[in-house]
Amino acid sequence: MSGFSDDRLARIPQFLEAQVAAGSLPGAQTLIWRRGRLAHHSLVGAMDLAAGKPMRDDAIFRLYSMTKPVTVVALLMLLERGLVALNDPVANFIPGFAKLAPMTVLDLLRHTAGLTYGFHNRTPIDAAYRAQKISEMDTEGGLAAMIAQLEALPLEYAPGAAWIYSVAIDVAGYLIQVISGMSLADFIRREILAPLKMTDTDFVVPRGKSERFASCYLLQDGALKLFDAYPNEKYFDPPKLESGGGGLAGTADDYLRFCRMLLNGGELDGARLLSPKTVAMMTANQLPDGAEIAALSPSADAFNESGYRGIGFGLGVAVTLDPARVGIPGTKGEFAWGGMASTAFFVDPKEDMAVVFMTQVIADTARRVRLRRDLRTLIYGAMTESHA
Repeated sequence: MSGFSDDRLARIPQFLEAQVAAGSLPGAQTLIWRRGRLAHHSLVGAMDLAAGKPMRDDAIFRLYSMTKPVTVVALLMLLERGLVALNDPVANFIPGFAKLAPMTVLDLLRHTAGLTYGFHNRTPIDAAYRAQKISEMDTEGGLAAMIAQLEALPLEYAPGAAWIYSVAIDVAGYLIQVISGMSLADFIRREILAPLKMTDTDFVVPRGKSERFASCYLLQDGALKLFDAYPNEKYFDPPKLESGGGGLAGTADDYLRFCRMLLNGGELDGARLLSPKTVAMMTANQLPDGAEIAALSPSADAFNESGYRGIGFGLGVAVTLDPARVGIPGTKGEFAWGGMASTAFFVDPKEDMAVVFMTQVIADTARRVRLRRDLRTLIYGAMTESHA
């Protein structure tokens, strides 16, 4: 069947329930797809602690940076139509970027473009991003205003010289608008969400679905504090800035459909978004000279959603290069990413498996990475058959 031990899979909700009991998770949903079927599904905890609302199958989560692979797929769809190439200078599409050091579309998609995020708290340029609130969803003037801000700031490093997690995928979202002539949200809705029947994913949460929108928490000083919850208006109205780097909200079932499309080489249920060759390119290590993220990160504490050793980066996703160096069970070629609220996914083509994990708790990077490593260890530890 699915090549798992049911007894061992049961360790996953047990582990997560212990996290809920310890007050470090509000609740969670886990889906494991393997060999063409749902091999595991579990719900733990609550989607709203104060109201005592139990986690539910159709809960809607803030995807944050799990939006990024969706945006990358959108740009790769335009690439397949001959409208953009990875080695194109970004300045071809954003003339104001010509005064910056030359960066390519590839640099954007692999986070080597010289851009940054304000939350890194490392350099004066990070501080300028914070001061100007670059890439926030309530930015007046939207993506065009964000691009104008970036045109006026120096790059943090020469493109290609380092790997720094950044607003680069928001810039890629702007490229999609320029190339397609549509808004980013409309392009993603028409070309990805509709064909994949991701009916509960969007940049806006309809008010009629507000009861399903999970509350988001901040883990601070060992306690969960409310960060964002109904009747918060941010997701119930269209954002001023459609963030390709972090603007989507959606369900675990929907995101699993996106993962299954990638697992199937770009197609799901008769809807083909990409060719198998393009998916292979997206999920291959694209860092210069085949380097690991660790070799190109400026410091050991630089932000990352996946850890460092043994891991490279493709187009919008981290890629496992050497499981022994990663230090947990896994497979060479598996690819993954996660979001700020501790959500995560990974796809293992060799094991014919896709995993989606949803929760809503903003915690420090080390805790997020540890949670994901523990989950992977439990999932691979439950396997009884391996093809890798």
